[in-house]
Amino acid sequence: MSKYEKIIKIALWVLMIVSTGITAWGYAAGFTDKSVDTLLYWAYALVVVGIVAAILIGITISAINNPKSLIKMGIELVAVVIVVGAVYFLSSGAPAVGYVGKEVSAMTLKLTDTVLNLTYILCAITILAIIGGGIYNAIRNK
Repeated sequence: MSKYEKIIKIALWVLMIVSTGITAWGYAAGFTDKSVDTLLYWAYALVVVGIVAAILIGITISAINNPKSLIKMGIELVAVVIVVGAVYFLSSGAPAVGYVGKEVSAMTLKLTDTVLNLTYILCAITILAIIGGGIYNAIRNK
């Protein structure tokens, strides 16, 4: 077992123990506002750590194996930023119709609309890719 494998294994065990402890505390506290907030913040932190680790490992492996692939990755990153920015600016941020709860800030409404619109767009692209892939395979395998 290499040094890196040992470090990763120890880090995963630590994350699992902390996650189990926070979850057990949430159950013991009866899922009060404080315990639920802690659970959500921990989940957010794990997602961010996972995304950052995946990106950094991907960039590192790409740089080692094929340095020219970094240019393609940069172009793809710029394309994603442009699409997300366009969706953000096209999102209305209008309050939900019929909502009678606590008033939500305009920034939260805008971000919520952005995430919803991105989800719709990605779902449509996924469905088109599935259909297009099926058609492509049917034509190619004829």
